[in-house]
Amino acid sequence: MLAKGLFEINLNPQKDDNPAGRILIDKTYNGDLKGVGIGQMISKRTESGSAIYYAIEEFSGQLNGKSGSFTLIHNGVMSKEEQSLEVFVLEGSGEGELSNIAGALHIIQENGTHAYEFSYTL
Repeated sequence: MLAKGLFEINLNPQKDDNPAGRILIDKTYNGDLKGVGIGQMISKRTESGSAIYYAIEEFSGQLNGKSGSFTLIHNGVMSKEEQSLEVFVLEGSGEGELSNIAGALHIIQENGTHAYEFSYTL
């Protein structure tokens, strides 16, 4: 199945004495996913322009009318030549009507907006 929509994101960098940055994530999802995502990101950017980030995001709300929650795992890598981003559901993390969820979320950034396409099974 496929879910689509938009989300708004608020990133709150934390002041740590650590070479890797820590950022709090606060999202509001609209569309086929309706609810909130909260989590934390750890990131690192080098002087040469390479970067990496990992995040754990807890979604709570509705997916096409079914209520529940699940965990999304983010894994992003960027170099001067290429970039990749994987966002997938942590196996076994679904609760409520989403208890058997599995899938992957694709993030689309265009013209200052954030959209998603979420391929999933229940």
